[in-house]
Amino acid sequence: MDGQAKDGAARLWFDPTEVFIGGHWLAAATTLPLEDPSTGAEIGAIARGGAAEIDAAVTAAQAALDGPWGKMTAAERGRLLARIGQLVLERADDLAMLEAADVGKPLKQAKADALALARYMEFYAGAADKLMGETIPYLDGYTVYTLREPHGVTGHIVPWNYPMQIIGRSVGAALAAGNACVLKPAEEACLTALAFARLAEQAGLPAGALNVVPGLGDEAGAALTAHPGVRHLSFTGSVAVGQLVQAAAARHVVPVTLELGGKSPQVVFADADLDKALPFLVNAGIQNAGQTCSAASRILVERSRYAEVVERMAARYAALKVGPALADHDLGPLISARQKEIVDGFLSLAGDLTVAARGTVVADAPAGGHYVAPTLLADVRPGHRLAQEEIFGPAQVVIPFAEEDEAVAIANGTGYGLVAGCWTENAGRALRMAKRLRAGQVFLNNYGAGGGVELPFGGVGLSGHGREKGFEALYGFTVLKTVAAHHG
Repeated sequence: MDGQAKDGAARLWFDPTEVFIGGHWLAAATTLPLEDPSTGAEIGAIARGGAAEIDAAVTAAQAALDGPWGKMTAAERGRLLARIGQLVLERADDLAMLEAADVGKPLKQAKADALALARYMEFYAGAADKLMGETIPYLDGYTVYTLREPHGVTGHIVPWNYPMQIIGRSVGAALAAGNACVLKPAEEACLTALAFARLAEQAGLPAGALNVVPGLGDEAGAALTAHPGVRHLSFTGSVAVGQLVQAAAARHVVPVTLELGGKSPQVVFADADLDKALPFLVNAGIQNAGQTCSAASRILVERSRYAEVVERMAARYAALKVGPALADHDLGPLISARQKEIVDGFLSLAGDLTVAARGTVVADAPAGGHYVAPTLLADVRPGHRLAQEEIFGPAQVVIPFAEEDEAVAIANGTGYGLVAGCWTENAGRALRMAKRLRAGQVFLNNYGAGGGVELPFGGVGLSGHGREKGFEALYGFTVLKTVAAHHG
C-alpha cells in the first residue's frame, strides 16, 4: 500500500499497519497510533504485533535456515547484502525523510543515518565470505580446526533513537554470518525498519531471512525474548529493560548482546587544543537532542582552563536552535511527551547549579512538539544525579579536576562504561588515559571517529556487554565449533 509519510511529503512504499513475516506483508490484528514528535499530532497508525506474530516470524526464520537461505554460500549472502546497500543508497533521501519525521531528528542527521545504514550493508557484504576458522597444532596423528557457524534464529530489539544505524550494525552482521533475523523495532519509530524490509525484499533476500514485527515491548518484545526458537538476542535500550531481556534469555541459556547506554566523559587537560576540541565537546552531547547512548554528557576540565572552556562552550550553546525536524535546525524535538517529561524532570534537579547557557527553541516551533532547549550546567559535583544518571536529553555538565588521578577517578566514577574521550597534546598522558579509562571505546583528541562502522562498539558495567560494529560483531553472531580428526 502506498500512502503519505508522517510529514506529508515523503511517500511510503509499504503499509505501516502490516508486519513482514516469511516474505509476506500481513495485516496486524491491531494497531498503535503514529505520532509526529515535531507537532505532537497523531497522524497515522503502525502495526501492533504480539506473541502470535512473533511465533510466526520465528517459524519463518527457521524455515529460511532449513531452506534456501541456510544453503546459500557466504559469497552469495555478501552479494545480497551489497544489493540491499545499493537500494538503501538509492532511497537515502526518502529514508531520511521518514526518519526525520518519525524520530524528530534534523533532516541532515537523518540523511547521515541512511548513509550509515548503506555503509553497514557494504561492510558486512564484503566481510561475509571472510569469516573463517583456523587450524590448531595438536598431537601427532590429529588435524584440528575450528568452524564459525551461525546461531540460527536471532532476535533484534532496536530502539527509537537511531533505528537505521542500529539495524545496520545488528541485522547486517547477523545476516552476513548466516543467521535468520526477527526484528522488533521500537513502537515509537518503526517506519525505516519496515522500509528496510521492503528494500531487502526487492533485493531478493530469501523469504524468512528477515522478519519485522512492530509492537509494544511488553507484548512483541517480551514474546521475542522468551521464545525457545530464538538462539541469540541483540538488545539496545535502557538498563532496566536490558536486565529483563537478559533474565528472559537465561531461561533458555541464550547468549545476549546488550548495549545499555552511558554517561560518557570527555576529559580536557590544560594542554588541549581547544580550537579542535570545542566542536566535539558540544556536538557529542547535543546530537539527536542528546538522545544518544554514547553522548558525551560529562565534560571534565583541568582547573587552569576550566573557566575558558565553560565560556567557550556557553557561546556555542547560546547559538543553538531547536525546531521541527524538517526545518533542519541544530536540534529537533525529543521523541515523545514522556521523554520530554523525563528530561524536564532531570533539569529540575539543577537547583543551585550554574546554568552556563541555554539554546533557543525557535519561535515558530509547533506548540505540541516535544522541544527542550539544550542546557549547559557548570560547577557540577561528580556525585550529583545529573553527573551520574543518563538524562537522554540535550544537557551536559562541566566538572573541574585538579590532576590526572582525579580526572580518572571522576571519569570512572559512574556505573556506566560505554565511551570516553581525552584531549591532550601529551602523547604519554594520552596513552595512559586510554588504558585507565573504563570504557568500551576511548577516543584520543577526537570523539566518535566519524561513526566508525568498522570499529567494535559496546560497553562495560551498566553499559552492557558484547560488541557490535566491525568484524567483532560477526564473531558474536557465530558459534565456534572445534573439530578434531584422528587419522593416525
